[in-house]
Amino acid sequence: MDKALSGFRILDMTHVQAGPTASQLLAWLGADVIKLEPPTGDVTRGQLRDIPNADSLYFTMLNCNKRSITVNLKNPMGKEVLTDLIKKCDVLMENFGPGVLDRLGFSWEKVRHINPRIVMASIKGFGSSGPYADFKAYENVAQAMGGSMSTTGFPDGPPLVTGAQIGDSGTGLHLAIGILAALHHRNRTGRGQYVEVAMMDGVMNLCRVKFRDHQRLQRGPLPEYSVPTEGLKATPRAGNDSGGGQLGNAIKCKPGGPNDYLYVVVQEAVWEALANRVGGEALAKDPRFATIGERRKNQKEMWRILNEFASNYTKWELMKILNELDVPCGPIMSTEDLVNDEHVKLREMIVELDHPQRGKWYNVGMPIKLSDSPAEIKRSPLLGEHTDEILAEVLGYSQEHISSLREAGAFSKQPAKVPEYHEPRTD
Repeated sequence: MDKALSGFRILDMTHVQAGPTASQLLAWLGADVIKLEPPTGDVTRGQLRDIPNADSLYFTMLNCNKRSITVNLKNPMGKEVLTDLIKKCDVLMENFGPGVLDRLGFSWEKVRHINPRIVMASIKGFGSSGPYADFKAYENVAQAMGGSMSTTGFPDGPPLVTGAQIGDSGTGLHLAIGILAALHHRNRTGRGQYVEVAMMDGVMNLCRVKFRDHQRLQRGPLPEYSVPTEGLKATPRAGNDSGGGQLGNAIKCKPGGPNDYLYVVVQEAVWEALANRVGGEALAKDPRFATIGERRKNQKEMWRILNEFASNYTKWELMKILNELDVPCGPIMSTEDLVNDEHVKLREMIVELDHPQRGKWYNVGMPIKLSDSPAEIKRSPLLGEHTDEILAEVLGYSQEHISSLREAGAFSKQPAKVPEYHEPRTD
């Protein structure tokens, strides 16, 4: 079946999480993603292993639908292979540290000289300019410096990282959008361009509403917050407050386990029905909760009343009661809840795959559903599994030439078996 990105070829030199998130998404959309790895492989193949001598879930869950080629970029012939791949690809993706590709001889200027139509897409911790440009970044460093940690948690506790990987995977999603925009521009103009996404910038974008509130603080307190905000100069941590115009919070249900909570949003339109169900006419007519402004002022008492009501029900029972009243709500679902949930399975957000080293395992599915070109998820590649295939199919190398390059050490970390080999070049 023809896919949305069929016909596009992406040379993916990224590793770990941020870049592979972007390239996997593009692969699911139908692009031919060639994962170029050093002879030792992407470092995540061996990180957090749960099965000895098998690719880790860290790797397999971020590298589906890709082909793997190993190339030794410290070897002159390996560099020639990379040069030829650049000529044949629409996109080159990388997330090396600052200056690494330049030192290998593949700066953006060199890459676009090799292929003027190529899009070069880079993920950096803090971008290629500015006083932080040379700093190293990880997921939680990006959360710390992008505004997420200072606004996550409770005001009387330490700043917290989120469970969602907004620094890595969130940045990868931003990069995928940038790549698609650059390809669309290339198809109109014939010119490629350089696309850069910094992890810190991506986190700031995802914290946009916190910067909304930061500016609002200049004009007074934030009434929807359950914590005092008078006189603050920065957006505070506010626990499980909704962060929007409607009040929201997690209320505790029976039997009182760590995830026995239901998140409830109390919209203006549903308050009367909710109040009648929880406390009858007395609560529905209580002047302390008659308007959203009054509920904001008295929200601690409102949440106390709702928590008392919730203590009689499990989160699933309470969700059923509130859904009948059209109250927006959702149970706090653990990973165990999610992998066994019928709705999740129906949406194909848990997909079982088979792997030659691991056997049966499952991946999180494709969140973007396309009606005419749905994603077909395939397992991640073994290290170098498609090296010969790519060299022959994409680059048109003969078996004799491939053997000569292999002996010259182009695909392995071993020293060359023969003196440095140079194929006569006609261009």
